Amino acid sequence: MKYVILDLEWDTVYYPPQKRFVNQILQIGAVKLDENFNKLDTLELNIKSQISKKVSKRFTDITGITTEDMLSGIPLYEAVEKYNTFVKDTQVAMTWSDTDLYTILDNQKVLLKEKVTFSFDKYLDLQKLVQGEMQRKGYESKNQVSLESAAQFFKIDTKKFEFHTALDDSLVCGELLKATFNKDRFNELLKDTKNPEFFARLRFKARPISNIKDEAIDKKHLEFRCPECNAQAKNVSKWKYHNRWFSANFKCAHCGFKFNGRVSFKRTYDEVLVKRRICEYRVKKNDMQSMSKEVQLTSNRN
Repeated sequence: MKYVILDLEWDTVYYPPQKRFVNQILQIGAVKLDENFNKLDTLELNIKSQISKKVSKRFTDITGITTEDMLSGIPLYEAVEKYNTFVKDTQVAMTWSDTDLYTILDNQKVLLKEKVTFSFDKYLDLQKLVQGEMQRKGYESKNQVSLESAAQFFKIDTKKFEFHTALDDSLVCGELLKATFNKDRFNELLKDTKNPEFFARLRFKARPISNIKDEAIDKKHLEFRCPECNAQAKNVSKWKYHNRWFSANFKCAHCGFKFNGRVSFKRTYDEVLVKRRICEYRVKKNDMQSMSKEVQLTSNRN
């Protein structure tokens, strides 16, 4: 089996036709490995922008790629064709996290009009594999680990590499793959890109549900029990939506305890994620005004 590890560098620029920013791919780097993770071949391509005449200072500072490098590059469609030729005899493609895949999909749609697309067969998110092995060795953070931090964790000598250049990042990934490979866990993470669901998942954008009447909401999640006595509580106000949370006031039917129940719903490709909270009782503004008047009247009578 042969593997290829792909890395991209991109610059964020404003794209007037769609009135939004696009992460345009300006460099492709890849390394091809044999079944024992020995390097067989490499690929490095600079790409000429279709949108801008220069690169941002931030992009140059991070990658070392200058405007001159970009202007001397080849068109994106030609770079993709060269990449596809490079990987034609490989079985598995990998990237460090699936972020590059989102950029690829957007560039294919916006800049290439789907006339040329990156060739994939089997795909694996190498970051997931490596971070899983790190956690088995005691790494506790649940945040996505950077390539440099992972290399340091496994004591990989990176002095000869320049991080944030596409080819060198792919080469570091190759070293990490060799250091962390476990056949069973590797196969568990392997995805078939020929399955239509693979890219459907990538294109799907998780989103909060803001309509309390949405059919995806299971109404049982809108019910609350009293945090004091665990009896069923009664909703005594309308549901309000703010900052991705629905909230309503509740009163316990048994002990009379009042509290504010909050719930959020997030639609993912597979399911609706639900979060619930119990907070301090909230009184409506109009009720507060009425209470103030009552207090004032009582005070005047005294």
